[in-house]
Amino acid sequence: MTVVIPSKTLANGVNMPYLGLGVYKMTDKEEAIQAMSKALVMGYRAIDTAALYYNEEEVGEAISSSGIPREDIFVTTKVWNTDQGYDQTLRAFETSLKKLGLEYIDLYLTHWPVEGKFVETYRAIERLYEEKLIRVPGVSNHHIHHLQMLFAEANTKPMVNQVELHPYLSQEHLRAFCTENNIAVTAWSPLGRGGILQDETIMKIARDVGKSTAQVILRWHYQQDIISIPKSVTPSRIEENAQVFDFELSTEQMAELDKLNRNQRFGQNPDSFKFDF
Repeated sequence: MTVVIPSKTLANGVNMPYLGLGVYKMTDKEEAIQAMSKALVMGYRAIDTAALYYNEEEVGEAISSSGIPREDIFVTTKVWNTDQGYDQTLRAFETSLKKLGLEYIDLYLTHWPVEGKFVETYRAIERLYEEKLIRVPGVSNHHIHHLQMLFAEANTKPMVNQVELHPYLSQEHLRAFCTENNIAVTAWSPLGRGGILQDETIMKIARDVGKSTAQVILRWHYQQDIISIPKSVTPSRIEENAQVFDFELSTEQMAELDKLNRNQRFGQNPDSFKFDF
C-alpha cells in the first residue's frame, strides 16, 4: 500500500514532506538499505541522515536504486560537532555530498550548537545555500537564544530547526518563536524513543480512534504543523508510521495530548550536551 504524504511549504517555497524516515543507528548496511528501500516503496519521500550516522552511502544507494526521480526525494544530512566552524563545515559538506553520491542536498543542518562555532557553521551553510548546493539552510537542537545569535549575523534565517519533540516535551515557546520567524520545526524522537507509547492517555485515545499509540502521536505532530522523522528498520512499523493521514484527532483529544507535557527529555539538552564519540 502506497501512502501519499503531504508536504509543508518552507520559507523559500521548497516543499518538505511532513513525514520522513529517520536513519539514526542504522549501521548494518543491508538492513539500512532494506529499510530505506521499503520506506521509498511505501511512499516516503524524505530521508533524514547525518555524518554521525555513518550511513550516508547507504542513503545514496537506496535512492539511486529506487527508480524514483532525485528531485522527488528530500534528503537531509547534518554537520557533526567535531567538523564545525566555517572552513571545516564546507569540507564536511563536500564529504557528505560525495558519500551520498548526489549533486545537491535538500536540507543541511548544524547538528548541535557547538559553543563558539555554531554561528560560523551556519555562515558556511548560508554560503552553500547561496551557491545552490543545498535547497534549504537549517539547524538542529537550537534553543531560542541560539537562533537569536544566528539572526544577528545571518543574511538568511534558518528555515528548519530540528529538535527533540513529543507530547512529553512539547517545546511550545520554541515552536511559537519558530512560527513567528517562519522556521519549520522537525521533531526528532517524535515517539519519545518509545518511552511514551504506554502512556495511559495516549492508549485510551488510540483505542477510541482505532489506531496505534505511535499513529496517534505522529498525528498529533502533524496537526500541530510539526514535521516528524520516526526511525525504524521494521517494515511493518515503517508502514504503520506512514498511515496517519487518514484520520483526525478531535480538538478535545489534541488538548488531552497537549496536557501531557512535562519538559522531559530522552536525549540531551542543547545547553549542556556532551558526546564522548
